Amino acid sequence: MTDFIHKVTTEDEGLEVREIMRQYFDFSSRLRNRIKREKLVTLNGVQTPGWIRTKVGDVVKVVLPDEKSNFEPEDIPVYPIFEDRDILIINKQPGLIVHPTKGYPSGTVANALMHYMEQTGQSFKIRFVNRLDMDTSGLLVVAKNAYCQNDYTNQMRANTVEKRYIAIVCGVVESDSGTIDLPIGRPDPDNVARGVMEGGAPSVTHYKVIERFEKHNYSLVELLLETGRTHQIRVHMSHIGHPVLGDWLYGGVNEALIDRQALHAARLTFTHPITKERMTLEAPVPEDMQRVLEVLRK
Repeated sequence: MTDFIHKVTTEDEGLEVREIMRQYFDFSSRLRNRIKREKLVTLNGVQTPGWIRTKVGDVVKVVLPDEKSNFEPEDIPVYPIFEDRDILIINKQPGLIVHPTKGYPSGTVANALMHYMEQTGQSFKIRFVNRLDMDTSGLLVVAKNAYCQNDYTNQMRANTVEKRYIAIVCGVVESDSGTIDLPIGRPDPDNVARGVMEGGAPSVTHYKVIERFEKHNYSLVELLLETGRTHQIRVHMSHIGHPVLGDWLYGGVNEALIDRQALHAARLTFTHPITKERMTLEAPVPEDMQRVLEVLRK
């Protein structure tokens, strides 16, 4: 796990250690309080209180707290696309819920990651910074510490994370591209389904047609999200008359072709929380969607 280190310069000489932390380490207030409580700050290698003033050449170092999750490990495959000491990005297979719930207490991505940590000799608290529906495949981001979770969340709030999906949708989409800017809400609190509704949360989806299958009446589209509402792509595409193929909740069922919604989180662009490098990652189209495309191209 990354340590945070700053060498004091003439510009910040005389600042207190806690001021150095605020100025150079973008920690949340909760994380700063925990670092203070657990005495995880050193000055020139010696544990130090925050009020000590610094001199030129001093080295302030912060070690993040050790944390771990307590889910039951299960031998479920994990497919890493990128991993370092601070983040893990996997290609989630369809059919897996991300986090245990009352309805799905096991067999989740979290259980799979616990087993993955055992196999790779790691220990970190699992922090999902994006979510995918159970039957949606593709790129899923896991922060290995609170700092990276907070940084990535801030990027999403600032709309600097670019999330591109591909989907096979019902019907031939006429426009080559378009934007759906319609609010999404939950009409019935006792029903999981969402819908376009007055008073819903602002929701924006951009789409672009990649390929049309006029003989079979389907289209392959790429989707770019500006917002991240629950079921957003599924709701918006259904609303304009092109539900995602296989989506039982929003009208796209065709079990002869696929038994889940043909929706895949294919491409992700973001800034690495530690290195500040702008990164773009891609996840290959899963086999079940590839098989559908082969059928539709005949």
